[in-house]
Amino acid sequence: MRGHVRERGKGCWYAVLSTREQQTGKRKVRFIRLESATGKREAQQALARIITELDSGTFVEPNKVTVAAFLVRWLAYIETQVQPRTVRFYAEQVANLTPALGRVPLSKLKPEHISNAYSAALAGGRRDGKPGGLSARSVHHMHRVLKQALGQAMKWGAVSRNVASLVKPPKVNRIEMKTLNLDQAAKVIELARSETIFVPILLGLLCGLRRGEICALRWRNIDLDSGQLSVVATIEEARGGMREKSPKNGKGRTVALPPMLVAELRRHRLQQAEWLLRLGVRLSNDHYVCAREDGEMVWPASIGRAFRTFLRHHHLPLVRFHDLRHSHAAHLLQAGVHAKVASERLGHSSIGITLDTYSHVLPGMQEDAVAKVDAALQAAMNRQETK
Repeated sequence: MRGHVRERGKGCWYAVLSTREQQTGKRKVRFIRLESATGKREAQQALARIITELDSGTFVEPNKVTVAAFLVRWLAYIETQVQPRTVRFYAEQVANLTPALGRVPLSKLKPEHISNAYSAALAGGRRDGKPGGLSARSVHHMHRVLKQALGQAMKWGAVSRNVASLVKPPKVNRIEMKTLNLDQAAKVIELARSETIFVPILLGLLCGLRRGEICALRWRNIDLDSGQLSVVATIEEARGGMREKSPKNGKGRTVALPPMLVAELRRHRLQQAEWLLRLGVRLSNDHYVCAREDGEMVWPASIGRAFRTFLRHHHLPLVRFHDLRHSHAAHLLQAGVHAKVASERLGHSSIGITLDTYSHVLPGMQEDAVAKVDAALQAAMNRQETK
């Protein structure tokens, strides 16, 4: 391949490439504008890069497609690949990225564009009209979505490299996890005994179920005789209402029930049957365990609201309902339950997620383990001395 540079107008440089068409063998001349070149030397350097990329098959023809236009196309594509809730999350991040990057041609997007966009978002990137910028965590979400989108752009041949991978997002401080200790958990259970939120609290504290999993739980999923519960579905918000889907990790799990929970579920089933009989409905295994008095499904958001109302009414520390799941995990690990068992009970896809999420519980466990090993070793040494 041959090529040279040519100036057309003052400071407007082009790469002139001479190639042959594979089918006809005819010579073809291509003109590629060198936007970044301000002089002949820079133009020649850019020409050399273009020839190298053409030879390696990584060259992308400059075009006028903007970052905003590409992200709209990417959202339409990704909508067929992920859950609706994830699509809404991606759309929010795209809306945050568009003001600063939307007008930049995709082929000319540079790391400094992205860095400047992140700085602008941190300084004043709110879209609700309120003063202030986005948090570091929000900007980190923007970075993750942009990096994924540009990765797809590479697969489509729209760009030759993922420039987002060259940018370091702002550091996100890890949020301290809130959990209830055993005394606090016992107090919550006793105060909730006469509340409608009682059974969801038990399922969160004693089984580690998520809100959506609690809402999707039906009586056919519980075997009170064997004391086991099967998590086979979850409820998530969708357009126009709620929809039932597979659990978060894509597969179900079986959770052993403590005797106290079995007894409370038996009592709850009888009470629920009485509610439905007043409406002329016979309770069946298809009914939801946590349902309204008419037997209809409870929405996950309503559980969160009811839990917050319960905490405020009893002047208890405000924690999220999801923190009951965290509390259950902490109780398991502090009781010496193997992390693999805890991971399976919580429905994590790997034990690594469990260990990473609840690493704050491990230091105390390590001290206890070291003390036990030290005591065992001392006993063995004492036996050797007596021989």
